[in-house]
Amino acid sequence: MTMRTNQNIGRLSSKTTNGKRKITRTKSSLPRTISAKRLVREMYGGEPYEYFALGKHIVAAPGVCGGRPTFKYTRIRVDFILDLLATGRSIQDLTKSYSSSALTEEAIMEALELARHAFVQVMPVARVTA
Repeated sequence: MTMRTNQNIGRLSSKTTNGKRKITRTKSSLPRTISAKRLVREMYGGEPYEYFALGKHIVAAPGVCGGRPTFKYTRIRVDFILDLLATGRSIQDLTKSYSSSALTEEAIMEALELARHAFVQVMPVARVTA
């Protein structure tokens, strides 16, 4: 699986000040091409765990959730968390709700960044021609 982009997409970060949450963008830490070609094999909880790393916290494990992107070492699908965010749940609320699975704010921010990266890649650029 390879995603390419011609744009410097930047990284999102979240900061709460005086009760207000502010999202800012910094220079991207993602490479221009995100490649998940190498299958990683390791032991986790005494069981073999195989996955393709899509990021530090996001993986596609062939034996987990049909190979859909999940948060590493969980069965929590990335699209599920993105859907919850779209309904208005906060990142802090989700990390509290899924604290037993060690879902972190950093992992959710990475999911948002990868989703944005995929969106930028597949969306056509609107141009006006005379």
